[in-house]
Amino acid sequence: MDICVIGTGYVGLVTGSVFADLGNEVVCADKDASKIEMLGRGEMPIYEPGLEEMVARNVEDGRLSFTTDVEDAVTRSEVIFICVGTPSGPNGQPDISQVEEAALTIARALNRYKVVVNKSTVPVGTGNRVREIIETNRRRHVDFDVVSNPEFLREGSAIHDTLHPDRIVIGAPNQSVAMIILELYAPLERPMLITDVASAEIIKYASNAFLATKISFINAIANICEEAGADVVQVIKGMGYDQRIGSAFLQAGLGYGGSCFPKDTEALIHTADRLGYSFDLLKAVATINRTQVERFMDRLEAALGGLEGKVVAVLGLAFKPNTDDLREAKSLEIIGRLLAGNAKVRAYDPIAMEKAREVAPAVCYCENAYDAAAGADALVLVTEWNEFKFLNLPRVLSAMRGKLLFDGRNLYDPVRMKRLGFDYHGIGRSWAALNGK
Repeated sequence: MDICVIGTGYVGLVTGSVFADLGNEVVCADKDASKIEMLGRGEMPIYEPGLEEMVARNVEDGRLSFTTDVEDAVTRSEVIFICVGTPSGPNGQPDISQVEEAALTIARALNRYKVVVNKSTVPVGTGNRVREIIETNRRRHVDFDVVSNPEFLREGSAIHDTLHPDRIVIGAPNQSVAMIILELYAPLERPMLITDVASAEIIKYASNAFLATKISFINAIANICEEAGADVVQVIKGMGYDQRIGSAFLQAGLGYGGSCFPKDTEALIHTADRLGYSFDLLKAVATINRTQVERFMDRLEAALGGLEGKVVAVLGLAFKPNTDDLREAKSLEIIGRLLAGNAKVRAYDPIAMEKAREVAPAVCYCENAYDAAAGADALVLVTEWNEFKFLNLPRVLSAMRGKLLFDGRNLYDPVRMKRLGFDYHGIGRSWAALNGK
């Protein structure tokens, strides 16, 4: 099948590459000439394990190409995927201007029947808006259909998630157009749900908002554990064994970040308000998430006796492991608080330091975790990269000036950390509970 993917960001590039790998002819189109030039040189604008190799393989085999001529790419294709950004506005309302611009381009290039697939995360009703723009601006009276096909990719495992999704949601206006998209996904042999467009649009937001709710809920429980002398890790185990609850997304920490959960949660709150329903539950989820880092930093500042002149090592900058994405990264909140208190920050991340330098130039970026720990009064673990699990911790402690270890992801065992000589602080982990008191 001939496919056009509009947008070469995270979702567009992964989507286009995987469809090409499944044997389709795919052209990824983007008006950003710098991105297309990078891709033409075989360079990736994002970091995602396995993506560079998949792109190179399909470009070499002639199934994947890149262009800035979006109209031409649309003209040559049967199915067009809209994979552009929908960033949050000041009040949490999603900005769908890029989706509208893509729809206008499709309208101008419409030369025969096509299926327009909205893969961008958009508020309910956007499918109707896309249809309206194309109908109003098309130069030829040619039929088309608009489908919603939300993505459920996790950064760091996006290729696996695309090839092995839990489900494929197809929101279509009729059965015949749904079958076209179903045929496209058929090689994956995964569960497919065919529904109406509005329901598909809500499914994406509802899914992310529910996961965000689990994260904020367990963080609230962790805060209670700290006050009650309990250990949230044991609470999580006890909850997770219940099949109705499960352990996924019950890891206490610094809160959710990244490009999806914060944006989608605020978008659903805004959508509910627009429709006349006050989503108070989800508003509380967002509030808990916003205050989690503040609570963590209050404890760190108290343990240090103030931030002025202190040296703090930050391990992990990306919002999660296996990505270089800094969007809504908790590290930036922590660094901002440290610098505002006139502390000196030494930081290390396996992948994200180049991007971090652009937004936090006042930080000293280090070659490795041991270099970051050198002379530090405190060490803060922010991102649970796998390499941090296997650090030589006695070497880390010997490099430090102090012994404070604030573990924002509960990566380390508190009893072992105490035995090694660290003054360890986790999330929702009470010394009374850990020592049987």
